Amino acid sequence: MPIILLLSGSLRKGSSNEVVLRTAQVVAPSVGVDTVLYEDLARLPHFNPDDDTDPLPAPVAGLRAALDRADGILICTPEYAGTLPGAFKNLLDWTVGGTEICDTPSAWVNAAAPGRGQGAEATLRTVLGYTGADIVEPACVRIPVSRDLIGDDGLLADSAARRQLGGVLRQLAERVGPSSPAA
Repeated sequence: MPIILLLSGSLRKGSSNEVVLRTAQVVAPSVGVDTVLYEDLARLPHFNPDDDTDPLPAPVAGLRAALDRADGILICTPEYAGTLPGAFKNLLDWTVGGTEICDTPSAWVNAAAPGRGQGAEATLRTVLGYTGADIVEPACVRIPVSRDLIGDDGLLADSAARRQLGGVLRQLAERVGPSSPAA
């Protein structure tokens, strides 16, 4: 099965971004993909080009290994001050010098309220362009997450949102295609 790496741009536990990605993990088996949630965002050191050499700092080596194993990437990040949060931009900065994201089918879910999040999307598109990611446009969607859509289990309870997440994962898997070793 294709492996989709789930990247949250939020450090906050229980954020709407985390809710989206944890729900994607629940939906994934019915779509025929495996998911891995990257949970070491807070452990990454500040990006410094002088440190982007072997041996890499252990958290960076772990990030790059996770990216290298992934057949696709799904991102859900908040917007902070009109752009990506600093910690998530730092994660992306660590990927620019590597080739792990190059040609990897990638998409994002914008969980922000209507009218918000466009700055983060624009910055994400720019940075992913520098990494050479294969942006799967139809899989880049908006699923506004309000607290009333979250069930007692901390996942999206809304069936339409779950179907939409399933469609995102399906589109990423289709872009991976049969030539992938994990497919």
